Amino acid sequence: MTTLMNDIDLGQLRELLTYNPESPILFSTGLFLWLFAIFMVVYAALQNKYTARVIFVTLFSYYFYYKSSGTYFFLLAIVTCADFFLARYMSKENVVWKRKALLATSVSLNLGLLCYFKYTNFFSGAFAALMSYEFTSWEIFLPVGISFFTFQSMSYTIDVYRHQLNPLKSLLDYAFYVSFFPQLVAGPIVRARDFIPQMHQPLVVTKEMYGKGLFLIIAGLFKKCIISDYISVNFVDRIFDNPTLYSGAENLLGIYGYAMQIYCDFSGYSDMAIGIALLLGFRFNMNFNSPYKSASITEFWRRWHISLSNWLRDYLYISLGGNRHGKIRQYINLIITMFLGGLWHGASSNFIVWGLLHGTGLAAHKAWMTYTGKPKGYQPEGWRRIAGIFVTFNFVCLCWVFFRTPDFGQGVAMIGQVFSDFRPGVLPELLAGYKTVFMLIGVGYLLHWIPDKWEERTTNRVIELSFTWKAVILIVIIFLVVQMKSAEVQPFIYFQF
Repeated sequence: MTTLMNDIDLGQLRELLTYNPESPILFSTGLFLWLFAIFMVVYAALQNKYTARVIFVTLFSYYFYYKSSGTYFFLLAIVTCADFFLARYMSKENVVWKRKALLATSVSLNLGLLCYFKYTNFFSGAFAALMSYEFTSWEIFLPVGISFFTFQSMSYTIDVYRHQLNPLKSLLDYAFYVSFFPQLVAGPIVRARDFIPQMHQPLVVTKEMYGKGLFLIIAGLFKKCIISDYISVNFVDRIFDNPTLYSGAENLLGIYGYAMQIYCDFSGYSDMAIGIALLLGFRFNMNFNSPYKSASITEFWRRWHISLSNWLRDYLYISLGGNRHGKIRQYINLIITMFLGGLWHGASSNFIVWGLLHGTGLAAHKAWMTYTGKPKGYQPEGWRRIAGIFVTFNFVCLCWVFFRTPDFGQGVAMIGQVFSDFRPGVLPELLAGYKTVFMLIGVGYLLHWIPDKWEERTTNRVIELSFTWKAVILIVIIFLVVQMKSAEVQPFIYFQF
């Protein structure tokens, strides 16, 4: 009997620790939190053993990726090895055309992998439609996070090419950088120039880093598990799945709900990634900064997914010429950049529309600033800022419709419902029937709008807590997340990108 029980336990453990496409590892799951607790014990023991610590973290990161995408972790290894050696050869080469050829090889490899796994069916289907023949989609698995680690690795080779970064001498160090698990599958996109200098510094987790890291993990879990998942399952998904079955008022609230859902989902993941990195002794740059407070679409992209918007600016917009060739060329470059940014998010006409809308919005704002003679960095105040926030928020929500709906027609239908069948009379019944949903949406927007000073004070209070109380809070959070395992765990939205 004991042997049988042991076999059952071992079988369950094996199933839990092996790859399951229906249950990828998430920061918000009990499995990750328990594994991370064990990980931290070993990590602390290796504090003064650099090579052993780097090997251990890299192996754990590859296991983390295996739990997300199965055997496709070999793609991560291919990108790592190829870009490491290409950058080394590039740094030793003085012939310009050879350096360009090495860079082109790196870019082609990264974009080639990205295009095959992400866009083969999209472009093949478009070509088939153009040639008027039937196309059957190929079964191509999309490895989780491929858009993030290819962009991250590509930025390294571009920086080496531009002489902005000296290449690493150790393949192990580069593998550690590319695979570092807190940011591996959904960002933020961490630049080598920011991360690599921290690798060789003495490993120190200060009281401030530990407290802030714990605060960010708690905030991220609250945003993701409490707000985003609940309003998604209980309201937002229902509206977006069948928008024509609901009134315009319900559709509008569904759109505003999705704006909060995607913010809490993605910023929650970023908070946890940044917090976990702090507990490991690494600092990541902020990835979200209350984006719905923005008074213009330009300001929005300085606050939303900051690591991606900065990447697009530095490696795409500037490479296209930026603002160096006149205003018309600048507007075209903005539209092209956001068009490609939309395509980066997914192989769908909806993402292209989403990107073009944002690109057009950015170009229109730049043109308006030029026409009115406003200086660069101008920020409106008073009623002008309130009006700007209102217009920007609703424009962003309009764009979110195409980001969320499965096809362009459904997005148009949803917007049509808002303007043609609003029916405000359903609002009292709707608010009464979904009290918890709208309470959480309200909490989300309220927290989003609290002054930065309040958040700083809360963070400082957590930092000042004793080690014992911090440990108690962390254990309680782990326990609460584990208790949620009976409910269906919602994957992070940006895992699909």
